[in-house]
Amino acid sequence: MSAMVQKLVAFQRGEIVRHLQCLSAGDRRLRFGTYMTDGAIENYVRGISFARDKVFGIHEYDLTLSGLAHLALDSERDAAELGLSVLPGHRGRGYGYALLTRARLHARTLGYKKLYMHCLAENQVMIHLARKAGMTVVTAQGEADAHAQLTDATYGDLAHEFIGDQIALVDFLLKQQARWMPRSL
Repeated sequence: MSAMVQKLVAFQRGEIVRHLQCLSAGDRRLRFGTYMTDGAIENYVRGISFARDKVFGIHEYDLTLSGLAHLALDSERDAAELGLSVLPGHRGRGYGYALLTRARLHARTLGYKKLYMHCLAENQVMIHLARKAGMTVVTAQGEADAHAQLTDATYGDLAHEFIGDQIALVDFLLKQQARWMPRSL
């Protein structure tokens, strides 16, 4: 079964902070291109504009946010920049690819024409993921840029996004309800 990717909202900022703060110093450096302290992460999350940008997440059965994607939308450049992270214990399950494809679909349905990611050249996992998604990767001076031209969305894309959002919401609600159930019946 593929990962259920849910759109996150502003009141989930605390979950986003916790997710990013669970990353090791090395993982933070790979995710942001520089080391980020806990305070810097809090400032970063506080600065996310949920009215403009979109944030996607994957929740585990215990509602831990194990995968996260921030899609920063730039309407002036008609481009969307994507940043991803997956907690170490949940890697190798296709979460990064699921987040990337979900964010790409959303950018397309909003009419954006370009998706790009920026990372350190040593971030071979992100470079592999970008190539797997058909993105062009250019590496220079210790950094890598991946980009993809986005085609116009179809009615099928719109339906796929809508239905996916509904299924992810039901998945989250069922996980939440399971947590409230008594352990012994």
